[in-house]
Amino acid sequence: MSDKVFIFDTTLRDGEQALAASLSVKDKLQIAMALERLGVDIMEVGFPVSSPGDFESVQTIARNIKNSRVCALSRALEKDIDAAAQALSVAEQFRIHTFISTSSIHVESKLKRSFDQVLEMAVGAVKYARRFTDDVEFSCEDAGRTPIDNLCRMVEAAIAAGARTINIPDTVGYTVPNEFGGIIQTLFNRVPNIDQAVISVHCHDDLGLSVANSITAVQHGARQIECTVNGIGERAGNCSLEEIAMIFATRKDAMGVETNINTKEIYRTSQMVSQICNMPVQTNKAIVGGNAFTHSSGIHQDGMLKAKNTYEIMTPESIGLNRNHLNMTSRSGRHVIKHRMQEMGYSESDYSLDQLYDSFLKLADKKGQVFDYDLEALVFMEGKSDREPHYKLQQLQIQSDSAEGGANASVTLNVAGEAKTAQAHGNGPVDATYNAIAALSGEEIDIISYQLGAKGKGQDALGQVDITAKYREQNFHGVGLATDVVEASAEALIYVMNLVRRADLVADQKQKILAKKELGGV
Repeated sequence: MSDKVFIFDTTLRDGEQALAASLSVKDKLQIAMALERLGVDIMEVGFPVSSPGDFESVQTIARNIKNSRVCALSRALEKDIDAAAQALSVAEQFRIHTFISTSSIHVESKLKRSFDQVLEMAVGAVKYARRFTDDVEFSCEDAGRTPIDNLCRMVEAAIAAGARTINIPDTVGYTVPNEFGGIIQTLFNRVPNIDQAVISVHCHDDLGLSVANSITAVQHGARQIECTVNGIGERAGNCSLEEIAMIFATRKDAMGVETNINTKEIYRTSQMVSQICNMPVQTNKAIVGGNAFTHSSGIHQDGMLKAKNTYEIMTPESIGLNRNHLNMTSRSGRHVIKHRMQEMGYSESDYSLDQLYDSFLKLADKKGQVFDYDLEALVFMEGKSDREPHYKLQQLQIQSDSAEGGANASVTLNVAGEAKTAQAHGNGPVDATYNAIAALSGEEIDIISYQLGAKGKGQDALGQVDITAKYREQNFHGVGLATDVVEASAEALIYVMNLVRRADLVADQKQKILAKKELGGV
């Protein structure tokens, strides 16, 4: 049996079905080209008969993709197959994927036919699709709940009709791994022509078992996995492509199979899909989540500083992410603080580690996560970090014009005890507010990320704004919380401005100490 597992990506078909709004043709092509760089063998990019927009998307992608095989979905109906074939005809090679339900509940309740009638429809669909291409895939929808005798009959008949890939979906995510693996094993044992087709699996995540079921299927002989980037898809989603790829790459010793996936494209592709589809990746998501290569436990951080493989079974670089991160929290030990100070260029003689660590713990208990600029402030501004902030919001007034566009803001800040006001225009209320604040501070601060969320539910929820801003090649993090999202935005920027002000004071203190050292301590 081959040790190659084909990766069949269905992000643009099953994945897109879960989105609140359909993607544009341009968006789909951008994702398709990313999937091609990622190295997927087959990409299922739409359901052409469903709408003119889907037809156009499939045709556009088929025309532009050269290194992956493009596939379109169709029901076991001639009009569906005609639409798929027509959309795909611009490609040199393509696959038609046709399907029909096989479980008793689907056959009786949805199709309202006998199993023999459904079998006849499946055979007819496969034979019809073979008129357009040699590459025909047939799926037994809801195979996980299909009586095994019926499933064996259907698979044998579809292969005999000309299907070269047979897909066994766990459509509703119902089976558990040993059960699903048993289904695959039974097919290999009982279907006489099974060697004439590649056995594929398509598992959903309703019980959180899509990846486990897919891996088990491969261990029992399946050689194609249908999956999506970030696991997006109907209901709880699909089998996650990045998890499958990294399981095979990391545990090749246990699995003994390989894929064509370029794992260094995983992170970039994940981020692109998340952004275009407007589906954030959960922080603790395996492989691509924000915490996947982040370490907070003091014991773990100590191990990572000594040898990265103590707590990382794969490197961030292996997925195209050139960093791992040690969160500085109250759980961090002295070794992490010492390491961060060394990374910033400080020697042990520049500070007292015991005093700094005590101050760090107090600050970490107050604010949760501590950043490099906080550590420097603790070293150079001992006893001053809790003083009154330099900038405070005193008043904010906004005027928006929906007819002409844009907005005007009037902002009054308390600057070191003195009230100062500035007015500014912007593309919208937040832009105008930020322009006014910039005029008051005189600082050139570049906003590199802006995130708006809500604390609570309903119209009385608090708006929370989190920003990351760059100042003199250093990133600063600000947060604002208010019932008015423009006010929350202003508070987040003012938070950053106070950090920047503190950083400038720290830089002055450092310069004075360096000058003193150069003069021999005089």
